[in-house]
Amino acid sequence: MGPSQKIPIFFLLFLSSLFPILESSNELTNFVYKGCANQKFQDPSGLYSQTLNTLFNTLISQSSTNKFYKTTTGNGNSVISGLFQCRGDLSNNNCNICVKKIPNMSLKLCGQSIAARIQLNGCYLRYELVGFQSIRPTELLFKICGSDQVSGTGFGDRLDTALGEIAKGVSGNGFYTGGYQSVYVLGQCEGDLSNVDCVNCVKNGVGKAKSECGNSISAQIYLQQCYISYTYYPNGVPTKSPSPSGGTRQNQHSRERVILSMEDKVTVT
Repeated sequence: MGPSQKIPIFFLLFLSSLFPILESSNELTNFVYKGCANQKFQDPSGLYSQTLNTLFNTLISQSSTNKFYKTTTGNGNSVISGLFQCRGDLSNNNCNICVKKIPNMSLKLCGQSIAARIQLNGCYLRYELVGFQSIRPTELLFKICGSDQVSGTGFGDRLDTALGEIAKGVSGNGFYTGGYQSVYVLGQCEGDLSNVDCVNCVKNGVGKAKSECGNSISAQIYLQQCYISYTYYPNGVPTKSPSPSGGTRQNQHSRERVILSMEDKVTVT
């Protein structure tokens, strides 16, 4: 099968923490999900493996000074394109820590797949053999909907307003975090998206959060070129948000109120 033919991707999905704010550098590398192409490299000479390893090394190197980097490596029929994206609020050091975890993880989870994506809490990396049938930019890859539902009047309006701020916030820089009346939101676009495409992608993500997760206490929506998340805090969004480097710790009680048992229902006050 040639690299230009359409190849289905099977995404094996794993749940991660629903808490959207990273408390420590350890949380940067918490696994969220993987996507692996079914097709494998036919690599008796080891050429593809060598090219992929070169690509990984380049991305790791660039992650010490960039939060997004995209490149192409190889020659002839073994050209592979790849990129990484770190959260916009990560330091260069933590971006590098996050990205460095992915190559070995990718090889363990996806083996010699000709295309793969590994998403961690703080970053993701994806690669594909040039000519591989790409996924649409706004295609839903993965979702996490909080198991608990929020009841009471007013939550829908609060959530709509908070989610609406994401599209405004990402305009111009591609990354936004903020809070509105007990709802914390985050949005990020892939680094080479135009401003218009970024806003449109995030709006698609917001629409999918509403349709897929309803009144869930939290949601994470991952599209091919952007992702958004929200979490409702019954006691209000924490005034001291922790840095991804772990410089400030989140109040543990607030976190415990977000991750509730399956039987609990939160009432908007």
